[in-house]
Amino acid sequence: MAQARVPYLLGHAEIASLFQIERQTSQKWRAEGTLPEPDLVASGNPYWLLTTVLSLGGGGDRQVDGRQLDAYKAAISHGYVPRVDEQLPVIIGIQEVARVLGRDAQAVSRWRNRRRIAEPDLVLSGSPLWLLETLIADAHQRQRSVVPAEIALLRAGQRAPQKPRGRRSGNPTVRPPKAVAPAARTFTSDEQATAVEFLESVLTQGYAVVIKPQT
Repeated sequence: MAQARVPYLLGHAEIASLFQIERQTSQKWRAEGTLPEPDLVASGNPYWLLTTVLSLGGGGDRQVDGRQLDAYKAAISHGYVPRVDEQLPVIIGIQEVARVLGRDAQAVSRWRNRRRIAEPDLVLSGSPLWLLETLIADAHQRQRSVVPAEIALLRAGQRAPQKPRGRRSGNPTVRPPKAVAPAARTFTSDEQATAVEFLESVLTQGYAVVIKPQT
């Protein structure tokens, strides 16, 4: 399958490289408003379109390094600059992938490590990103079920908020209730792969497993 085109996007690491500054400086620009609201938030992380970032150039230490810009574009072989009025494709991170597949983020990370999920369309600031359509096509090919309601929410632009930065407030943290232990399941010899995934998921959550053979 041909690689899909993706808009040129940057996280804090790519912005720092482009301007030859420390990553903390890019984060400072964000905090003080020099860097505007992100064009995309995926898995709680902010990303900006290349055109947004280039508009910062020309003042103080905000000078774009031409060689770094060329290297950045070369690294995203199917990248493109979207028009001003163009609607961006839905781009998601591991948290949104987990929602679409009805799994937890740890399971998605394991699949990626074992190459049991499509390669990300982008890796920005160390985080993998997929086009929603890439993920859906991969799920159909691997005969994995998807959650239509979650897909509809993502296409409508509804996502989790950005991860909080800076110092914590004095308000107490409200912790979610402890997860309920998964219900017992029975697998046949023809469901070995499904059984392995279920076993990994239960062990990752910190539960013990008792296997009872049945005839």
